Amino acid sequence: MMKKDLKKRSFLAKARFGVVVAQFNSFITEQLLKACLDEFSRLGVCDCEVQVVFVPGAFELPLAALKLGQKKNIQAVICLGAVIRGQTLHYELVAGQAARGIMDVSLRSGKPVIFEVLAADTIKLCEARSKPGDRDNKGACAARAAFDLVETLKGI
Repeated sequence: MMKKDLKKRSFLAKARFGVVVAQFNSFITEQLLKACLDEFSRLGVCDCEVQVVFVPGAFELPLAALKLGQKKNIQAVICLGAVIRGQTLHYELVAGQAARGIMDVSLRSGKPVIFEVLAADTIKLCEARSKPGDRDNKGACAARAAFDLVETLKGI
């Protein structure tokens, strides 16, 4: 491992991350969370440096993300959820407002807030993006994005 990589690892090992998880569609969000925590571990982030908060659904993600983002010891927040299209407009309302709210939290807090709310037409599409043990699991991707963005913003 190069010296720069060791320095990056050392800094980020001290970083603290918040993860907000929607409980609705928990059969998907639990897989996202597991992959996220596994990826943090692989990146050298201790479990004690990750605060996990559960909320009822995707619509509630922004408020909890804002509360975490306002904490001085949290450098980045990840939002995990799954919204699956049904026969009503509820899908569009929830997915769109969750996305807008999460973006607002990032801008208000000045911290990375990673949006990983799966919005899909079918359960099968969500399952494909949350496969256990898959490094392309969107929970793992969210952890890598948060990890990298903390380092990027540190250099700006």
